Amino acid sequence: MRTPPRVLTVAGSDSGGGAGIQADLKTMLALGTHGMSVLTAVTAQNSLGVQGAWELPAEAVRAQFRSVVDDIGVQAVKTGMLSSPELVETVAALLAGVSAPVVVDPVGVSKHGDALLAASALDAVRTKLLPTATLVTPNLDEVTQLTGVRVRDEDDLPHAAAAVLGFGPRWALIKGGHLEGDAVDLLTDGAEEHWLRAPRHDNRHTHGTGCTLASAVAARLALGDTIPEAVAAAKEYVTGAIAGGFRLGAGIGPVDHGWRMRN
Repeated sequence: MRTPPRVLTVAGSDSGGGAGIQADLKTMLALGTHGMSVLTAVTAQNSLGVQGAWELPAEAVRAQFRSVVDDIGVQAVKTGMLSSPELVETVAALLAGVSAPVVVDPVGVSKHGDALLAASALDAVRTKLLPTATLVTPNLDEVTQLTGVRVRDEDDLPHAAAAVLGFGPRWALIKGGHLEGDAVDLLTDGAEEHWLRAPRHDNRHTHGTGCTLASAVAARLALGDTIPEAVAAAKEYVTGAIAGGFRLGAGIGPVDHGWRMRN
């Protein structure tokens, strides 16, 4: 039996199953890869928000990473919630020794507006984590948090991308989902630009969108895609997942990670 490509997520847990480690592993499975995990934090979380968060010790994060990478190996890595300077620096040091592509989702706040990254960790993200990234995938709020650049319309996306690339990632995907009109993203390495557009679905149940997109890119890279190919495929997958997002609990439900299997 053929061993599927192996993808590692380094992120926090979402007890409601819509985002974080849970969303990452569902996405990786849906795209034909074997997902593995390094847990950085445990959250008490549901459709209404984050009720509590508990960070794991850096020693536990380091041990999980070495356990997986040294024995099983990885063909792509995705990072998510890294809440403190110590965790950011720990993970950045681990990633510096990995030859596989790294997709960094610089998680700042949850879908409900709950802070998931300490303000004191921002400098470590800029100077330690982003230089390890093959691709970084900030939304517009995260762009502002990291660079101070505010994107008001589509014309501002190249300026935002240049500011993010200034911290050292090879590629930046600036997600313009918060803008009006079609969902437009800009992928660039500073030399070439790829504009990705998708129709906007009238569905409020979009919990886990960022985690899902970054994990989908990592999965496609593990399958052998180039960065532009992986991002285009991930955009198509997450657009379908958003269209299938469903009600769960009393608040914002998750995207549908299994939409392809049901269609």
